[in-house]
Amino acid sequence: MEESDATDLFIIGGGINGCGIARDAAGRGLSVTLAEMNDLASATSSASTKLFHGGLRYLEYFEFRLVREALIERETLLRAMPHISWPMRFVLPYHPSMRFESETPTSKLLTTVMPWMKGRRPAWLIRLGLFMYDHLGGRKILPGTTSLSLPGTPEGAPIDDRFETAYEYSDCWVQDSRLVVLNARDAEARGATILTRTKVLSAAREYGVWRVETRDTETGETAVHRARMLVNAGGPWVGEIIKDTVHLNVNEGVRLVRGSHIVTRKLYDHDKCYFFQGTDGRIIFAIPYEQDFTLIGTTDAEHHDPDSPPVCTPEERDYLIAFANRYFKREITKDDVVWTYSGVRPLYDDGATSATAATRDYTLKVEGAGGAPVLNVFGGKITTYRRLAEGAMARIGEHISGVTDPWTAGAPLPGGDFPADGVDRQIFDLQKACPFLSDRWARRLVRTYGTEAVQALGSPRIADDLGPDFGATLCGAEVDWLMTKEFARTAEDVLWRRTKLGLHLSEPQVAALEDYMAARRRHETRAVG
Repeated sequence: MEESDATDLFIIGGGINGCGIARDAAGRGLSVTLAEMNDLASATSSASTKLFHGGLRYLEYFEFRLVREALIERETLLRAMPHISWPMRFVLPYHPSMRFESETPTSKLLTTVMPWMKGRRPAWLIRLGLFMYDHLGGRKILPGTTSLSLPGTPEGAPIDDRFETAYEYSDCWVQDSRLVVLNARDAEARGATILTRTKVLSAAREYGVWRVETRDTETGETAVHRARMLVNAGGPWVGEIIKDTVHLNVNEGVRLVRGSHIVTRKLYDHDKCYFFQGTDGRIIFAIPYEQDFTLIGTTDAEHHDPDSPPVCTPEERDYLIAFANRYFKREITKDDVVWTYSGVRPLYDDGATSATAATRDYTLKVEGAGGAPVLNVFGGKITTYRRLAEGAMARIGEHISGVTDPWTAGAPLPGGDFPADGVDRQIFDLQKACPFLSDRWARRLVRTYGTEAVQALGSPRIADDLGPDFGATLCGAEVDWLMTKEFARTAEDVLWRRTKLGLHLSEPQVAALEDYMAARRRHETRAVG
């Protein structure tokens, strides 16, 4: 068993919150170790709807502070990662006959004043909400809301003819799991130690510091780490870590909500997203996805056990299909679904008996009784991960000296050091350096690696330098980069988190990739031995 000297922070959890905190802390000069029991972004952080947005529907719940913070962050993030995120226009079809069974604080207030409006969201109310959405966050890059007449337009072509009017507004798309990996890479570059496939077995206070025991899930080797402060960023497992790993007696925890998504073959030919409102008060998005597909989600169902893998149930699949079919002209069936995925959102629960005690905002709690402190991170979402990390660092600075000022707002992530509107220029430069790349191939690489695309290919002179061809433009040189630089260990890591090329590869191609990576792992093991 190996034992380390004490670091400033030991972070449990390799999702967006853990990796975001690790990056921020390392950039402020703290020594950091992060342990993730699986692959980076292997749970909630790779199973989102792939959007970072202000949360338009939260305005109905008067969550103005939450929406404002998220709206401000949109443009900060766009500037930091223009390769893996980009603006997207959202089309919200509207018809005066639309009715809604559920009630929100806004609808209750409206019907108190105007009882005849029960079950309705009038056009003026939607316009008011969109006006607030445009102006709460100091928008500079993104265009504002416009009205659309749908007949005869590309936006109206796939939509049922009863919808003649729509509103179009701005939000943003992000490759969620790549965001996590790039934060981890940047943290490592700034001095952090990132341990994937490393399970925390126990954590206990000992002589004024934390003694953390871990096990490498690949080799079985154990190690002991010491840290002045512990950060519990376990996402859905945060409650289990509090009770079973750290053994704290606190009431706070999380309520788990499963969000499921379906992916179909492309349902329309433009690059905009649809925002659909349901009679049950929920909304779903239909989003252009990975060039050839449409992503539809999400559901909202209770999920009671974080160790039970979330899956899209047949009922959830059918719910999403029926929801979308109220808007699309062409009826979708289960045969159109090519893939489904689900993630579990951990919502902070203060221990009250009512389920409404859970909140979609994040909460940071420090427990310092008994010596060395622990910071428990409850909730959070991709859009505000950087702000959450800054908030965590403010709390950490109360217990560890030497924490310097915030720095991440103006710092690009790896590969993102180019202007927010510079993707086409990056593609041009990449194809100039590698003339054998097709337009589609070059765009995928820039949208994955940004300014590091040529390095990710191994700086090839000709196509033959790229190594084995696994299909869908995935080559050996790119896989080598992902294993060397981005913590990838298996085909699943490459095909479903570092990329989404699993949608395009056949079973024999996946098997060939797994064989290639296994052989490379064996070679690495022999080299170390």
